[in-house]
Amino acid sequence: MSELTLNGISVQYGDRTALRSFSDGVPAGEWVGLIGPNGAGKSSLLRAVAGLVQYGGAMYVDGVDLAGLGDRDRAQQIAYVPQEPLIPGDMTAFEYVLLGRNPYIGYFGGASRHDRSVVDDVLDRLRLREFADRMLGALSGGERQRVVLARALAQETPILLLDEPLAALDRKLRREMQIELQNLQRNVGITFVLVTHDQEEALSMSDRVCIMREGEIVQIGSPLEGGA
Repeated sequence: MSELTLNGISVQYGDRTALRSFSDGVPAGEWVGLIGPNGAGKSSLLRAVAGLVQYGGAMYVDGVDLAGLGDRDRAQQIAYVPQEPLIPGDMTAFEYVLLGRNPYIGYFGGASRHDRSVVDDVLDRLRLREFADRMLGALSGGERQRVVLARALAQETPILLLDEPLAALDRKLRREMQIELQNLQRNVGITFVLVTHDQEEALSMSDRVCIMREGEIVQIGSPLEGGA
């Protein structure tokens, strides 16, 4: 389990400020839900933590400054599920999920038996075994979204960033995936940061909920305390 600390994180796109001095500490194993209207800065925050956009401020995982880590080391700490992932249609689901093991595979090495075992376990956990040998281009939107989530879980990182990860799923499967992710939090101790437009989802799954607007925190607190 790992703690994520964010100090004064800001993100700028040209003349537009997407995120203004966001500060928060996410204790190890906690689930934080980010909600707010489009343009509130939620996705920009996740992209900054994932190292995909330039940012101001400082980020730490267990006291280690992320700015000092290379891409491979950062990918061993943080996995990211984007809202609109680029998915190659000519790869099988197994091959795509195996990409999640890249941070642990040498530059000139291949996937080990352990790497393949991790992928098998994740596919079983998310009930994707029947799709393992199918091309991604032949899967439905909901099936592809679950495969993207499986790739992130295959990274075996202590911190997982989720940007609307269940939006493409029907109500029944969405609830099943919510339960599976909550089980992972309890049993493995993953630290989750979830972006969602579904307030009910955020309140039911999160230990704390952060309401954002125009790049800033409006309110943050525990759903049980009525703080959000």
